[in-house]
Amino acid sequence: MSSAAAAAGDNACATLVGATNSSAAQGFSLRDGEPVDFVGGAKAVHGKLLVFSDGDVLRAYWQPDDSPEKYVLANAGADAVRLVSSAPRGTPAPAGQPGTPMQPQRVLSCPNLEHLQ
Repeated sequence: MSSAAAAAGDNACATLVGATNSSAAQGFSLRDGEPVDFVGGAKAVHGKLLVFSDGDVLRAYWQPDDSPEKYVLANAGADAVRLVSSAPRGTPAPAGQPGTPMQPQRVLSCPNLEHLQ
């Protein structure tokens, strides 16, 4: 990887973490309804994951509480995602599927969530 690519990977604007009462960043499970917080600076926006299947493809979306907007988690490297506003594709994944454990995810492109404070 070039040094420019490595530097770009360090430009996280927030982190997606498991919603807990702890101040330490926690991982989460990739499953429908999983509580996941968007933490950037001193601000945290509570939300949940939505998981949809389209054949063998699973897509994860993060939805802020009290908002109809959904953001697909687009893979951006090791433990990093980009959040892209997108309508869900596919059908809701079966309860608890796939349940894959995830480390906190660095968010490399942050949506404007100012209206949710």
